[in-house]
Amino acid sequence: METQRLLLVVALGLILFMIWDAWEKYQNPPPPTTQTIAGEAKPSAAAGEVPSAEVPEGGPAATRSKAAAVPDQRIGVLQYGDRIEVKTDVYHAVIDSFGGDLRIVDLLQYPVSLDEPDKPFRLMNDTLPQLFVAQSGFAKRRPTADGSLVTAPNHTTRYRVQQTRYVLPDGQEALDVTLDWTSPEGVRFVKTYTFRRGEYLIEVRHRIENPTARIWRGNYYQQLQKSGETVKMGIGSTYTYTGGVLYDNEDKYQKISFDDMREEPLNKTVKGGWAAMIQHYFLGAWIPPQDARLNYYTLALAQERFVLGMKMVDETVVAPGKSQELVDRLFVGPKLQHVLEKIAPGLELTVDYGILTIIAKPIFWLLEFIHRFVGNWGWSIILLTILIKLAFYKLSEKSYKSMAQMRKLQPKLAALKERYGDDKQKLQQAMMEMYKKEKINPLGGCLPILVQIPVFIALYWVLLESVELRQAPWILWIRDLSTRDPYFVLPILMGITMFIQQKLNPAPVDPIQAKVMTFLPIVFTFFFLFFPSGLVLYWVVNNTLSIAQQWYITRVVIKEK
Repeated sequence: METQRLLLVVALGLILFMIWDAWEKYQNPPPPTTQTIAGEAKPSAAAGEVPSAEVPEGGPAATRSKAAAVPDQRIGVLQYGDRIEVKTDVYHAVIDSFGGDLRIVDLLQYPVSLDEPDKPFRLMNDTLPQLFVAQSGFAKRRPTADGSLVTAPNHTTRYRVQQTRYVLPDGQEALDVTLDWTSPEGVRFVKTYTFRRGEYLIEVRHRIENPTARIWRGNYYQQLQKSGETVKMGIGSTYTYTGGVLYDNEDKYQKISFDDMREEPLNKTVKGGWAAMIQHYFLGAWIPPQDARLNYYTLALAQERFVLGMKMVDETVVAPGKSQELVDRLFVGPKLQHVLEKIAPGLELTVDYGILTIIAKPIFWLLEFIHRFVGNWGWSIILLTILIKLAFYKLSEKSYKSMAQMRKLQPKLAALKERYGDDKQKLQQAMMEMYKKEKINPLGGCLPILVQIPVFIALYWVLLESVELRQAPWILWIRDLSTRDPYFVLPILMGITMFIQQKLNPAPVDPIQAKVMTFLPIVFTFFFLFFPSGLVLYWVVNNTLSIAQQWYITRVVIKEK
C-alpha cells in the first residue's frame, strides 16, 4: 500500500512538473530562428512549379533577403495592390488584387477579449508577426510540345478589381466578390469569392474562358501561408497546437508542424482530403473536391513563414472556344465541431483533444447537451461533475470501504513499523500477510484517483480547446471559464477540499510519506492557480462530492452493514 501510494505521488509530481515546465516555456519563449534567405528553403519536387516568391519583380524595396535581417518588425512581405473590403454578418474581410488573396479576416462574433467587446478577433492578417493568408492560382508551366497555352495567374499576379467595397445587404443570403485577369494570348480568368450569411465557409471559383484557337492547360493549386509566431491565448500556446494539419483517406489526420516544414518539405500525393493551419480556437482550411488527386506540399520561407498547400495532379484542359470552372471551398473561422463535421470528413478533429479524444468527445457532447437546458457553461460543468460521480459511485464505494478498513488497521500497522524498525523487507512481508488475513486490497483506495486522471485530463482539453467555452461566464467574478480565476478563489477552495479529503483517508505509516501527503494540497493549489477556472470548478465540485460520498459510505453504509 505504502509503495503504491508513493508511486502515485511521484507520478502526480511528474505530471505537475511537466505542466510547470511547459508554463515556464510559455512565459519565456525562445527567440525565433530565422533563415537568412528564402532561397535556402527546400521546396518539394512537386511544389517546384508553384511560385514561392511573395514579392513579384518591381515590388517593394524590402526584398526577401533584406527583410530577413529584421524579422520582428511589422513590415509587409507581400505585394499590395487594390484592397477589396467585404462586410457580412460574420466577417470583415479584405481581399488584395495581388493574387486575389484573402488577406485579412476579422471575426465579428468573436471579440478579442471581454475588455474589448467591440474589437473583433483578427484571424487572418497580411503583416508580420502574425501573418496568415489564403492563396490560390495556377502553377507555372513550361511551353508544351503541342503548342498549348500555359500562361495563367498565380498568387503574385495582379487581378483587375471591379469594385473595392462589398456589403451583404439585409435579406440577402449570399455575396459574390469577383476579380479577373486576361493573359497576353487572350484567355480570361475570373476568380470569385462567395460569402454566405451566417457561414464561415467561403466558396472560391476559378473560371477559365478560352476564346483562342489553341488549347489551354494548367494545374490549379491552393495554399495557406502563416508565420511561426504563436498567438498567446488561454493558458498559452504550449498547451494548444499551432501549425499545419492535413487529412486524407490513407493516413487520416496528421499534424505537420512548423519544425517538420523546416526540416523536411512535404511531398505527398493522395486522393481527396484537406489541409489547414490551426491555432487555439480557430483555423483556416482549404477543402478541395474529394475526387481530385492532390499533391500536398510545404515550404519554409524567410522570416519564419511557412506554406502548406496542395496542387491538382491532373491538369485542367480548356478547348478552344470553351470555358471551364473549378470550384473550391475555404473555411476561415472558429472550431465549431458540429459545423466542421458536416463540411468534410475529419475536419472536426482540428479541435485537438490529443490522445484522449475518445474520452473528451463524449464529455463535450454531454456537457453541450446539459448546456442546452441550463444555458450556463459553469452550471453545466457542475451538473456534468455530478453525473460523472454517479457513474463511478460503485467503484468509489468499494474504494472508500477499503480505506475504512485500512484506517482500522492503522494501530496494527504502526505496531509492525515499531517492531521491524528499518527492516523494510520484513515490514513489507508482514504488512502483506496482514492484508491477506484481513482480506483487504491495499490498492483499493487509489482507484478513484487513477480513474479520475484520464477524465481530468480529457476535461482539461475540452475546456481549453472548445471555442464554445471561450469567454463563457459563470457567476460573479468568473467572467471567462477558459482562463484562470482572477482572484484565485476556486484554486484555494480546491486546496481546502483536497486537505479535508486527505484527513478522511488513512495516513501513511512512513512519516516521510505522511509529510509529502500533507504538502500535496499546497502544491496542487499552487499549480491550479494557472488552470482554466472551469477546470478548477470541476475539481472543487468533484472533491466536495467525494467528501460527502466518503462520509456517507464510511459513516452510514459500512456502519449499517
